[in-house]
Amino acid sequence: MTPAAAPATLPPPALPPLFADWFARRGWAPRRHQLEMIAAAEAGSHALLVAPTGGGKTLAGFLPSLIELAERGPKPETGPGSGVHTLYLSPLKALTTDVERNLMTPIREIGLNIHVESRTGDTKQSKRQRQREFPPDILLTTPEQLALFCAWEGAAAYFADLKCVVLDEVHAIWSGKRGDLLSLGLGRLQAFSPGMRRVALSATVDDPGMIAEWLRPGPIPPPRGEGDREAVEGAGPRLPPHHASHGPLPPAGGERVRVVLGDPGAPAVVDVLVSEGKVPWAGHTGLHALPEVYEIIRRAGMALIFVNTRWQAEFVFQSLWAMNEDDLPIGLHHGSLAAEQRRKVEAAMARGDLRAVVCTSTLDLGIDWGDVDLVIQLAAPRGASRLVQRIGRANHRLDEPSRALMVPASRFEMLECQAAREAVAENAFDWEPIHIGTLDTLAQHVMGVACAGPFRLDDLYTEVCGCGPYRSLSWESFEEVVDLVATGGYALRTYDRFARIVRDREGRWKVRNAQIAQRHRMNVGAIVSAATLNVRVASRRGQRLTGGRKIGEVEESYFEPLTPGDTFVYAGQVWAFQGIAGMDALVMPAHDSDPKIPSWGGSKFPISVSLAGRVRRMIEDRDHWRVLPPDVQEWLELQEARSAIPQAGDMLVETFPRGDRHFLVAYPFEGSIAHTTLAMLLTRRLDRLGVGPLGFVCTDYSLAIWSIRPMHGLDLDALFEPDLLGDDLEAWLEESFMMKRSFRNCALISGLIERRQPGAEKTGRQVTFSTDLIYDVLRRHQPDHLLLRTARADAASGLLDVARLGQLLTRIRGHVRHARLDKPSPFSVPVLVQIGRERVGGEAAEMILAAHAEDFALETLVAEVMADAPPELEGAR
Repeated sequence: MTPAAAPATLPPPALPPLFADWFARRGWAPRRHQLEMIAAAEAGSHALLVAPTGGGKTLAGFLPSLIELAERGPKPETGPGSGVHTLYLSPLKALTTDVERNLMTPIREIGLNIHVESRTGDTKQSKRQRQREFPPDILLTTPEQLALFCAWEGAAAYFADLKCVVLDEVHAIWSGKRGDLLSLGLGRLQAFSPGMRRVALSATVDDPGMIAEWLRPGPIPPPRGEGDREAVEGAGPRLPPHHASHGPLPPAGGERVRVVLGDPGAPAVVDVLVSEGKVPWAGHTGLHALPEVYEIIRRAGMALIFVNTRWQAEFVFQSLWAMNEDDLPIGLHHGSLAAEQRRKVEAAMARGDLRAVVCTSTLDLGIDWGDVDLVIQLAAPRGASRLVQRIGRANHRLDEPSRALMVPASRFEMLECQAAREAVAENAFDWEPIHIGTLDTLAQHVMGVACAGPFRLDDLYTEVCGCGPYRSLSWESFEEVVDLVATGGYALRTYDRFARIVRDREGRWKVRNAQIAQRHRMNVGAIVSAATLNVRVASRRGQRLTGGRKIGEVEESYFEPLTPGDTFVYAGQVWAFQGIAGMDALVMPAHDSDPKIPSWGGSKFPISVSLAGRVRRMIEDRDHWRVLPPDVQEWLELQEARSAIPQAGDMLVETFPRGDRHFLVAYPFEGSIAHTTLAMLLTRRLDRLGVGPLGFVCTDYSLAIWSIRPMHGLDLDALFEPDLLGDDLEAWLEESFMMKRSFRNCALISGLIERRQPGAEKTGRQVTFSTDLIYDVLRRHQPDHLLLRTARADAASGLLDVARLGQLLTRIRGHVRHARLDKPSPFSVPVLVQIGRERVGGEAAEMILAAHAEDFALETLVAEVMADAPPELEGAR
C-alpha cells in the first residue's frame, strides 16, 4: 500500500436516531464499512471504499452527506450554504438515473428535506438552466458534465459550498483519459472549495493504494528546469511523451486518503457449462451451447447474458430468437444501439418485464436491477475483475450468493474460465500499471479553465500538479501544453485559427473570444467514437487513386495495422489494401489467392495479464488438470505426447508443414492486440531473412505465421529478440496509417480540431481530412510536436500494446522452447481454424452459416491431429 493510503482505524460512530430508526424499520443493521465511512467524514478525511457488490457501497458513500444535510436545517435560497453540497460522478449516464431512484428511497422514507437531481448529456436545457440558478443539494452527473462546469464562468461560485464528491465505480475510469480529465476536474473543485472531501467507491480494486494515490489532492510540483526534453525525444514509442520528464513518483505528501475495506460477502456460485459433456476444440461464439443456454433461461427468473463484443451480442440475440418457441421476452443492449432503445430495455428490466438481456460491457457497472438471479458469461471473460463486476449484477445482496454460469467457446477458453473462476474464489482482481496523465487531455483542461476566467500560469501549474496523474509533470511540459492551446505549436502558430487563448495586460491567460469558448464547451470529453470505413474498389487516375464501387463497411481498427500491399479477405474475395482516403479504405483485387491477413481480430478485450499468467501456470501444473473436464485433460495429454507442454516462464514455438505451407505457431498468451503487433513485426523480420512469409493469424492465446519455405532451422532466440520493438516497429509505423488515426483522436481531445460547431457538426470525413492535413504538415515541419508524440504513445499503449509485448519479449529471452513437428499439434488447432474465416454480419441465418462453415474446417483439422492418437486419448476428440 502506498503512503497515500491509510487504513481505517477510527472507532465506528453511532448512527443518528433518524437514520438508526430507518435501518431498524427496514430490518437492517448498518454495516461496519458504512459506519467507518461516516467516521472518516467526521474526521474530514478523503476515503476510498472497496467493498463487494450488494454491500451498500453507494449508500455508504452518501450516508455522511445525508446526515450532514439532515442536521443542516432549512437551506437558504441564496448566499452561503445555498449551493451544491454533494456531487456524485458516475462513468455511466444510466447509473446516475439508477442512483437517483435508489437514493430517494431513504430520503423519502426518513422524511428528509433534501433535493436530489441528475444532470447528463440527455438533460433538457431548461432543466440545466434551472439547476444553475437553483442548485440541488445533491447533484448526480458524469465526468463530461464536470468538464463543462469547469469551463463555465460561474463554476467557482456554484461550487463554493461543495462539501463532498462521490466517485462511483472508480476502477472503471481512473486509468484512462476520462480519468485524467476527471482528476483535473477534481483539482478545480478543490480550488473552489478547499475543504471538499473526496470519496471513491469500487468493488474490484486490486491495489487500493494505487487508487488512493490517484485520488488524493497533494500539490507537490517538481523543481523547475528539471524537464529532460532530450530524453523524451529519444524514448521511442514505448513511453508516453513526457514520461522521462516525469521521473519517479515523488514521496507522498499533501492529504491522505483513508482506505475502508468492506467485509467479504457470500461467495459467488460460479459454474462452467460443459455442453453435452464436451468442450469444442476451437470457436469464439459459443454457438454449440446456445440450446442449453436457452433452456437455462427458461428456468431462470431473469438472466443477463454477457458477451465481449457488439457483434457477438447481435449474433447471440438473433440465434436465441431463432429458437425462442416459448416467445420469451429477450432484450438486447450494447453501445451501438440508439440511446432511446437502450433506455427502453433498461426500463423493461427495472419493471421485471424481461426474462433475459443479451448485453456487452454497457451493463457491467453497478446498476441495481434487483430481480436478476443469474449472470451468464458466454465465451471467456478475459479478466477476473470484469467477471466479478458482471457476477455482481445478479442478486445484488451481500449476504446471499450471486449465481453465474460461464460458457467457454473452446478448450483454451475452458482453461481461462477455470482460471477466472479460481481468481474469483480467491478474491483476486486484475492489476493495472501506474498511469501517467496524457497531455492532450491536459490541453483540453487548460482551455476549459481559460473559458471560465483568466488564470496565472504558476497557479494553474501548482493546481495541476496536485492531480494524481500529473503529480510529476515538468514545468517544460506544462508550458508546451499551454503553448499548444495558445498557438497550436511552432509549425502552426502562423494560422490564426489555432490561437485560442491570449494574455491580458496583467499577464494572465484567457479565452480569445466568446465564440471560441462556446465551441470548446460543445466539444468537451475524452471519448472519441470509433469510425467505420467504406471499403471501395480503387481505380488509378494518373498517379492518384480514387474510390469507386463500394463493397461494404469495416471498423477502422481493422485497417490500422495494414500497410499498402497487404492482402486480406472480405466478402468472399482476397483484396490488396491500397490506402486510406478520408473515410474510404481503397482496395484492389489481389492476384494472390492467399491473404496475408486472413481473418478478423479477436475479442474486444484481450485476456488480462494476471489471468494469462494463471492460465500459463495451470497448463504447466499437471495436478491442476484434474479440475478440468476429461476431454480437456486428454487434449492436454495429447499435446504433451505430440509436442510439448510449456513451462509458465517459457514460450512454446512449433514449426511444422501442412499441405504446401510451412507453419510457425507461437503461444505467448498475451492477448490478440499484442499478438497482432508481434505477428506483424515477425513477418517483416522473416521477409528480410528470405523466408517469404505469406500471412498470419492470431487469437488471444497464440499466433500462426505461414510461408512457402520451411522454418525448422530458424534461430528462434534471435527471431524473438526485444530489438523487434526498434527499427522494425519504426518502419511499420511509418508505412501504416495507424499514426494518423491516433493523431486524429489526440487532436480532437486536445481541441486542436473541433467536431461540433454552432449550428453544424463535422462529418467523420471532414474531421479526418482536417487532421490528416495537419498531421502531414507537422510531420514535415515539426516532427517533435506534442500531439505527434502523444499519438505515438497512445498507439504504443492501446493500438499496439507495445508495453505488454516488450514485457513478453524480455520474459521469454533465452526461454523459447522449439518443437519441430511433422504435423499440427492439438494446441495449434484453434488458431489454424481461423485461416480463411471471415467475420460476417447481418441476418442470423448468414451468421450461423458462417459458424457452421468454420465447424467443417475444424472437423477436418481435428481428424488430422487425432490420426494415430493413442486409444487412451481418444476421448480428446
